Amino acid sequence: MRINAYNAISQIYQSNKPSGTKSTSKSAAATDRVQISSIGREYQVAKQSVAQSSDIREDQVALMKQKYQGKVDVDVDRFADVLLAKYQGL
Repeated sequence: MRINAYNAISQIYQSNKPSGTKSTSKSAAATDRVQISSIGREYQVAKQSVAQSSDIREDQVALMKQKYQGKVDVDVDRFADVLLAKYQGL
């Protein structure tokens, strides 16, 4: 009968259940620790410094604008030839 099959399966699942967890005493419980190496700390400091700094050096941009204002004349044909030659060599 199907009821017997159900009871048999139910008994199998009941026998596979864990009986419970064992508690450990507080003195025997271990705590997790994380230790960061000196290289890891240096990397973290460097990463924070880079994140806080600007991607654009405003002082250099202002200097270049002042130095080359109105003086830049780009030959677009020569620029295109140089660009193509560089990427064809790859």
